[in-house]
Amino acid sequence: MSDTAMRTMIRAQGRKAHASFGARPSGTRHPLVATAMVLPLAALLVVVFGGWDAVVTQASSVGVMLGR
Repeated sequence: MSDTAMRTMIRAQGRKAHASFGARPSGTRHPLVATAMVLPLAALLVVVFGGWDAVVTQASSVGVMLGR
């Protein structure tokens, strides 16, 4: 049991050290940062799976639905 207590103390110290660097709590990432993280992966998936035509078709359909 003393081994478990030691690991808990080490984790708590790690959290305190991480908090001292001004880390944000989870769930507070700015939407533009999240978008910038996702766009490269989305572009890669479009190229790898050849989905560019599907993306263009869907965007066109949404544009027609919105009246543009």
